Amino acid sequence: MTISIRQATRDDLSTAKTLLSDAGLPVDDLAATHLAFVGIAEDDVVGVIGFENHGRVGLLRSLVVAEDARASGLGRELVAALEASAREQGIDEIWLLTIDADPFFAQLGYQIRGRSSAPPEIAGTAEFTALCPGDAFLMCKAL
Repeated sequence: MTISIRQATRDDLSTAKTLLSDAGLPVDDLAATHLAFVGIAEDDVVGVIGFENHGRVGLLRSLVVAEDARASGLGRELVAALEASAREQGIDEIWLLTIDADPFFAQLGYQIRGRSSAPPEIAGTAEFTALCPGDAFLMCKAL
């Protein structure tokens, strides 16, 4: 399966919500502006990564890869594309919340942090305050 990555568009929102929902990830406040990149295989969206830009820090919203595209390296490629884009935007740190993907993100250089260490821009997001459970791991990577 050949997979390519491109910037997400408004047209990807419905498919992204389905992928995220099927994976048990929050979609309640997801808007097209939260989508960053998608992975495409045979004209189908098989992966998505979201992002919120908060000035010098950013929030990696959600990363999901369709079951039939897992173990292809797409997740790593989507994170790499997001990080490169964030650097271009002047982002110094990327933060994320995860329930069970902490080993994956740790391999990519993200470190677990205490929730009290989140900058106000991240601590004030809907994902931090309402959408992710309080026992989710908070992780950060300096760019």
